[in-house]
Amino acid sequence: MSAKEWREKSDRICTLLQASTLFTQAKTILAYFSFRQEPDLSPLLCNHQYRWGFPRCIGQSLHWHSWQPGQSLQINSYGIQEPYSHAPTINPDEVDLILVPSVACDQQGYRLGYGGGYYDRLLSSPEWENKPTVGIIFDSAYLSKLPTQPWDKPLQAVFTETRLVEIA
Repeated sequence: MSAKEWREKSDRICTLLQASTLFTQAKTILAYFSFRQEPDLSPLLCNHQYRWGFPRCIGQSLHWHSWQPGQSLQINSYGIQEPYSHAPTINPDEVDLILVPSVACDQQGYRLGYGGGYYDRLLSSPEWENKPTVGIIFDSAYLSKLPTQPWDKPLQAVFTETRLVEIA
């Protein structure tokens, strides 16, 4: 996908997401910094109506920290931007919505990530398992069925540049 097409599709995802009830009713949203050609959510981050959280990879777990535009970031061992360790942490009970980066998602809500299992472990833990989760992908990555493993956790919705699909 060209850089121009990627930007246009990412912007359309952000526009649709901003209009969704899942988004407008949230106060604290966990998101991600785009890696490789994942959809870019940076246009959303200027909205100071929300408290934004971003992950830090520590060992085999994701730890969530507050971040606001203008604050510096570091690059982790995977090459992904993340807040510094001194940024305020976000506890599960504060979170209203999790925007989950995905390589692909299927019609049952299962996602394919980069294989580290970070989100599967997070969403399997009792304090996180009932949080609203939305996979963020491009239409071309929305598939009828992905292979799954017993530890995979389905997402509650999937957003693409053309639609929101709520998983029953």
